[in-house]
Amino acid sequence: MKHWVKSGFMIALACFLILALLACGKEDLTKVRVAEVTRSIFYAPQYVAIEKGFFEEEGLKIELKTTAGGDKTMTALLSDGADVALVGSETSIYVTAQGANDPIINFAQLTQTDGTFLVSREKIDDFSWDMLKGSTFLGQRKGGMPQMAGEFVLKKHGIDPHNDLTLIQNIDFANVATAFASGTGDYVQLFEPTASLFEKEGKGHIVASFGTESGHIPYTTFMTKASYIEKNGETVEKFTRAVKKAQDWVQEHSSKEVAEVIQPFFEDSDVALIETVVDRYKAQGSFATDPILDKEEWNNLQNIMDAAGELPSRLTYEDLVNTTYAEKVSK
Repeated sequence: MKHWVKSGFMIALACFLILALLACGKEDLTKVRVAEVTRSIFYAPQYVAIEKGFFEEEGLKIELKTTAGGDKTMTALLSDGADVALVGSETSIYVTAQGANDPIINFAQLTQTDGTFLVSREKIDDFSWDMLKGSTFLGQRKGGMPQMAGEFVLKKHGIDPHNDLTLIQNIDFANVATAFASGTGDYVQLFEPTASLFEKEGKGHIVASFGTESGHIPYTTFMTKASYIEKNGETVEKFTRAVKKAQDWVQEHSSKEVAEVIQPFFEDSDVALIETVVDRYKAQGSFATDPILDKEEWNNLQNIMDAAGELPSRLTYEDLVNTTYAEKVSK
């Protein structure tokens, strides 16, 4: 009897110690507050890193919040409401051009193409870009990367976005899809999963990809203040390593597997729809295969901004991009 009591006590003690160690491990995680510009399947590797525990493996606890719009995301970062921002690299250029005392540094790239698609109200079997001439085009917010990439692609196909069509770009990012669904515009520029959802519901039809047309650009990157990197270099390295693990995982696994992992972040979308979107992004190479933002991409970004008349000044790659950690974890 005493033997069984003693054994039970030892088992209970062992369980207690294990739980205590697990609890201590959770408490020892370094918290990193991340502000994402929107919730999108376009950012699948980020959600994979969270769901697969890649950040925790690096000793990090991610506190993720969605801040709709680049201006709000950057405000959160500048006001210390976030440690890291996931947003378009153009925002770091805008902030620096305004004379920021603490430069915003791009340290890990997540997506490398535009993530929007051209959606037509009517089904078109043989689409050509010339069809947009004389139409009403519901674009994205002026000065944002989606709008600039959109204009770049239109000009590439010989279309003057301000003279050859009626361009609407004064609607908030969050309300563009609603406006189109309500009857505004012949064409609209949409992110996923909205584009595929509209197609599924018969509200619109995807006819072209701005991502395949605009080439490689640092469309969405993780960035932070220079002062944060200076004080928390080890944390930034661990964060970047977790991102690289997720990028590798996404490349090595099927779209269906990716969809199943990130589905908790898109509870209103079924797994089949998420899989369709992931497959589309993988097919056009939207997900960066490593976190390194190279100089050619940076120059392409500024060329697109310049063509849209939104580049305040041409800023050097070395001043706003730090690839130290990205290169280290990518070896």
